[in-house]
Amino acid sequence: MRLWEQFDRIVAFDTETTGVDFRRDRIIEIGAVSLENGAEARGMDLFIRLPEGRRLDPFITNLTGITQERLEAEGVGDQEAAGAFAELLEGSERLLIVAYNAQFDLNFLFCLLRPWGLAEVLKKPRLLDALTVYRDRRDYPHKLENAIAAYHLEDRAVNSHRAIDDARAAALLLEAMAEERDDLERYVDLFGAHPKYGVSGRRIASVTYRVQPYERGKPLYERT
Repeated sequence: MRLWEQFDRIVAFDTETTGVDFRRDRIIEIGAVSLENGAEARGMDLFIRLPEGRRLDPFITNLTGITQERLEAEGVGDQEAAGAFAELLEGSERLLIVAYNAQFDLNFLFCLLRPWGLAEVLKKPRLLDALTVYRDRRDYPHKLENAIAAYHLEDRAVNSHRAIDDARAAALLLEAMAEERDDLERYVDLFGAHPKYGVSGRRIASVTYRVQPYERGKPLYERT
């Protein structure tokens, strides 16, 4: 995988949240795996408690299996979770952060890190959205479970809507996509935007956004 020519470490991460609005909703689980020399070297998986008086929507429990009781019993505070993720990113000058639908997760991650003065850790790493790559490779639908099936990873990965499982799935998917066509370095800091609705959430300063049509043709990095 040519990405290893540019990066010493790749961190794949995922979040589970109380909803889809990063300005109003919150992260309830954050999972990440740190890859070095193509293998998982370390990782993290933390539940995050909700503020006093806030309850988890039953829809989220049905989707993820995460319960209010588990958050209260096993969850950590926002500051501890933010510090643990920031620590995971330390120690490498050539670092790539990967997520499946990275725009969504990075918006939530920024909101987790910012109150504790830790958002600066996101400035140095480069960013890659595995969903953008997958949209260039396969027709709709484009959920993580579809990508796992398309690359025949069912025996190694599962889209369980649990952050650590989905982070590991993103890492395996990255490897499979590179085996199919090793052009992933062309997607670094390049995110696809919805052809009708544009960019979802807050734009990331280091990212170039390009409209990604439904019909596949030229890869996004060749579009203007």
